[in-house]
Amino acid sequence: MKILLKVGGILVMPIEDQLTQILRTGQNTWESKNILAVSFAPLVQPNRNDNGKHDTVGLPPCAVRNLQDLARIYIRRTLRNFINEEMKAKGIAQKAPPKRKRRRCRRRRINTYVFVGNQLIPQPPDSEEDERMEDDSKEEEDKDHSEALKPEEPPRNLLREKIMSLPLPESLKAYLTYYREK
Repeated sequence: MKILLKVGGILVMPIEDQLTQILRTGQNTWESKNILAVSFAPLVQPNRNDNGKHDTVGLPPCAVRNLQDLARIYIRRTLRNFINEEMKAKGIAQKAPPKRKRRRCRRRRINTYVFVGNQLIPQPPDSEEDERMEDDSKEEEDKDHSEALKPEEPPRNLLREKIMSLPLPESLKAYLTYYREK
């Protein structure tokens, strides 16, 4: 191994339970230096079944996309980039996809009842804050209900429009749009 080094080259390797650094100083001269003590052990002990065969490790199946899917992804990416560049050139700001509206957790008003003898008597709310929370929750429900009734116009899908305007066979257009209807 030392002979393979260039003059000035360094070789680090274990020799007799020592990690050794060897520096080639000349054509036929070397300097050796022990760096630290090391010990080695096998990484995996071989197990044998009853039949004397080695245990095999099952690897997960390799899932590779087919060429048709890769072509569809690439075509869609290219068209999407083209549309984005057109939008930037026209100065139209790109809209981020709408996020789902997160519903606030409503505090539930706890009705308090007191047992007096054999009777169950309801207690009035402790404070005005409880009454305000109740009113607010009713207003939110009304807003949610009214928003749900408004018909929303679906956003324009520019990528779909671009694909449909291309001079391609209908079957390829359907494939590029993942066979989705509007």
